[in-house]
Amino acid sequence: MDSQAVLEEESINMKRFVKTPMTLLVAGAMALGLAACGGGGDEADGGSGASSSELTTIGFVAVGPEGGWRKANEQNIQDTFTKEKGYELKYAPAAKLDQKSQIDSFTSFVDEGVDIILLSATEGSGWEASLQRAQEAEIPVILIDRGIEPDNTDLYVTRIAPDNKQVSKSVAEWALTALPEGGKYFTLEGPAGVSVVNERNQGWDEVMSSHPEFVKVGAQTANWSTEEAKSVFETVLKSNNNDVQLVFAQNDEMGLGAVQAVEEAGLTPGEDVKIATIDGTKNALQALADAKLSFVAEYNPLFGETALEVVEKTLKGESVDSYIIVESKTFDSPEAAAEALPERQF
Repeated sequence: MDSQAVLEEESINMKRFVKTPMTLLVAGAMALGLAACGGGGDEADGGSGASSSELTTIGFVAVGPEGGWRKANEQNIQDTFTKEKGYELKYAPAAKLDQKSQIDSFTSFVDEGVDIILLSATEGSGWEASLQRAQEAEIPVILIDRGIEPDNTDLYVTRIAPDNKQVSKSVAEWALTALPEGGKYFTLEGPAGVSVVNERNQGWDEVMSSHPEFVKVGAQTANWSTEEAKSVFETVLKSNNNDVQLVFAQNDEMGLGAVQAVEEAGLTPGEDVKIATIDGTKNALQALADAKLSFVAEYNPLFGETALEVVEKTLKGESVDSYIIVESKTFDSPEAAAEALPERQF
């Protein structure tokens, strides 16, 4: 049987894509078969390496500019999936964090027939139709960082991310030791509707719900922004006569905004108001080393190599866990932050 006949037979026998090793194996085999049948790869690129027809194409539906963590994460993904490794990564950041632009990019990748899609969603809900369309087109989808709601694991291969609930639990558990008598606290949240925001709230609340000595004076989104967080917490301090002992900031930038608000109120961050953040960027670690922040929980963005391993397994038809947790650290002292700073990559 010639190669064209083989491909036709495989296409006829191809079943609707679901997250099973056998179906993924077939999809991977077809992608490899199509590349092999292209022929003339060395001639197409002058003999310098793989031609574009031999590359595995990846559509990366990304968030785009959103602070230091996001920049590090998306650059790490782009640096990992290179042509030297046999991949053509098509990077599609959202337009001003707009979900519709992401859905449009996702749809274009499906229509184009990429081999696999990486999705880092600006919003958790509203993805079912797009994911079903990718499934019908037999294109596997891997979630990067953010999950979807409702979390239908039949519509994607896996999610790769640190454990948001555990990360925020680590912040709450630190707070219990830092303020053994409790106190009033305020939460600076990320944008409403984002899965990581919900997960970070859940992890924090699971710990704090059994500690009535900690009194929540409020929560408000500051959209991951330093300036917005400064403005929000200035208002909180004024409305509470500066009687707030703890801030839980769901990312570093918002925590640094809270630091500015505390200082402008004539208070001392770390003493009068303890501020804990999530992400672990250089700026946050420097602020912790300077004793302006009190606790930093890392949310490790550098998992490009893990994503690469998952993509390779998926295309080979190997089984993949539905949630791959990226290990992260915590920093609870100026000394720990100062020690980590020289090697911090983001």
